[in-house]
Amino acid sequence: MDSEHILTRLRAEGYIISPSYADSDLVVVNTCGFIDSAVEESLDAIGEALAENGKVVVTGCLGAKGDIVKKTHPKVLAVTGPHATDEVMAAVHAHLPRLHDPYSDLVPPQGIRLTPKHFAYVKISEGCNHRCTFCIIPSMRGDLVSRPVGDVMQEAQNLVNAGVKELLVISQDTSAYGVDVKYRTGFWNGRPLKTRMTELVQAMGEFRQAGGQNVWVRLHYVYPYPHVDEVIPLMAAGKILPYLDIPFQHANKRILKLMKRPASSENVLVRIKQWREICPDLTLRSTFIVGFPGETEAEFEELLDFLKEAQLDRVGAFMYSPVEGALANALPDHITPEVQQERLRRLMELQETISEARLQRKIGKVITVLVDEVDEEGAIARSAADAPEIDGVVYIVDGESLKVGDFVQVRVTDSDVHDLWAETI
Repeated sequence: MDSEHILTRLRAEGYIISPSYADSDLVVVNTCGFIDSAVEESLDAIGEALAENGKVVVTGCLGAKGDIVKKTHPKVLAVTGPHATDEVMAAVHAHLPRLHDPYSDLVPPQGIRLTPKHFAYVKISEGCNHRCTFCIIPSMRGDLVSRPVGDVMQEAQNLVNAGVKELLVISQDTSAYGVDVKYRTGFWNGRPLKTRMTELVQAMGEFRQAGGQNVWVRLHYVYPYPHVDEVIPLMAAGKILPYLDIPFQHANKRILKLMKRPASSENVLVRIKQWREICPDLTLRSTFIVGFPGETEAEFEELLDFLKEAQLDRVGAFMYSPVEGALANALPDHITPEVQQERLRRLMELQETISEARLQRKIGKVITVLVDEVDEEGAIARSAADAPEIDGVVYIVDGESLKVGDFVQVRVTDSDVHDLWAETI
C-alpha cells in the first residue's frame, strides 16, 4: 500500500516510472524490517540499487530501525520510516526536482506569491488548540493541524532557490508546531527532523544564499511556552534572527485568566531578562488588548507597569471589540468606548517613549539591513528588528544605487519613535 501511494504521488506530479535501473534518475526502495531475513533482503536490495544506479531513497519499516541503513549503506540519499509518503516525496523533490515546464505548468516551483521576491511567509500549521475568550479562530479553522516537516522544509527550499532572502514563519500558534502529531520525526535531506519549532527553525537557519549570506528566519505568533527558551541560543549564534513576536495580550493575572491566556507577568519578566542576557540584540514585539471586559483602572496600570519593566521594542495595542461568537461577549462590566480610547492613548504614549529611547541606542552602530525599496532619494530597508509592514524601517540616505533584495551594512545616523536613518559604509 505504501508503494502504491508513493507511485500515485510520483505520477500525479509528472514523474515517469521506469522498470529498469539504467533508465532511472533515482530509485526508491521500500523495505521490510519485521524479521532478520527480511532485513537482510532489504539491505541487499538497497546495495543492488546503489551499485546499479547510485541515487537511492530508502523508505519502509527498516528505516524505523535506528541507523542500520545508514551504517550499512552510507551513500543512500535519504531514509524514512513506514507510512511516510510525504517524507519520501520531500526527498525526491530535494534530489530530483521535477523540471518546470513553462508550456504546461500553471504554477512556478515556488508557488504564486503576493509578497516581493526577496521575502516570503511560510505557514507551518493551521488552527489553534487554545480557547481564548476574545477569539473565534478555533471555531473557524479548527484545532491545530501541523504540516509535515518535510513539506515545510521543501517549500522553504523552493523559496530560497527562487531568490527569497527572508523567511517569515507564521501560524496561529507557531510554538505549538508538532503538538498534534506528538512531535513526530519526519525526514529532510536524508536525515531525521522532528516536527517541532526548535528543530524546524534550526534546519531553516542552515539555508544560505549563493554568496554565503544566511537567509533570514523570523518567528511570528509565538506563545511563551517553556521550550521557546530553546530558540534564544540559536538567535545568539546568528542561526535565526534575534526577533520574537509574542502576543502577551495583558499583564494582570485576573484579566489573563478571563482571557484564558497562559503565563503570568512575573514569569514573563524573568524570562525576558534571561533571554536578553543570552541574546542582548533580541528584539521583542507583542500585542495587547486594552479595555477588556471588567478591566479596572488598577489592572490597566499594572499593564503599564509591565511595559515599563519589560522595555519591549515593538508594541501593537487594540481596544477590546466584541466578535460574534466570542465567549468574552458574555462577561460582565464591559468598558465604555471612551475609557477604552483613553487607555489606548496612554499605553501607546508610554510605548512610544520606550521605543524612541531604545532606537536612540542604535545611533552610531553598524547593522545589516535588507533593502525593500529604492528610488532617486535613497533606499528603504529593514533591519533584523523590523518585520515587513508592522515594524519600523531604515532609511538609507545614500542608497539610490542599491538594489531591492540586497543585504547591506549601514551605520545608523539618526532615529525617531519608530524608524532609523543610516548611511552605507
